[in-house]
Amino acid sequence: MTGPRHADRPSHTEGSPLNPDTLEVAPGTIHESVQGWVPTLATEEELRIALEKAFDYRGDVTLTLKNNSKVEGYLFDRVTGPSLATSFVRVLPKDSIQKLKISYADIAALAFTSRDTAASKSWEAWVGKYSEKKATGEGDLSLQPESLD
Repeated sequence: MTGPRHADRPSHTEGSPLNPDTLEVAPGTIHESVQGWVPTLATEEELRIALEKAFDYRGDVTLTLKNNSKVEGYLFDRVTGPSLATSFVRVLPKDSIQKLKISYADIAALAFTSRDTAASKSWEAWVGKYSEKKATGEGDLSLQPESLD
């Protein structure tokens, strides 16, 4: 027993050209601005949600631990387990090259303290700035990245 051939599908027959705009359309991602946000971490669920947002954030965060120490750095990994004690984040501290592994259970507070390095860095924004510079005849129009500072 054989099934239909791929080439016999209606979308592949004459008079039915493929339209790439209708083949696979996935919704885009909207990045909410959390820069400067200090979430309330009253419940386990609030902590988990805030740490997921911190993982997606493209800047540094400050974690205040339950022993009152603070760690500022880039949260680059997280593992979620069934409990806070079995869940952890991994952070690249701002002032060190040592990677830290911190249990969710040890986190008392979280703040999104540094600038989101990818905020307002869309292709459309870049093209707009380029077109504006080109129209005014301003300086060098080479394809060099902007400074993060």
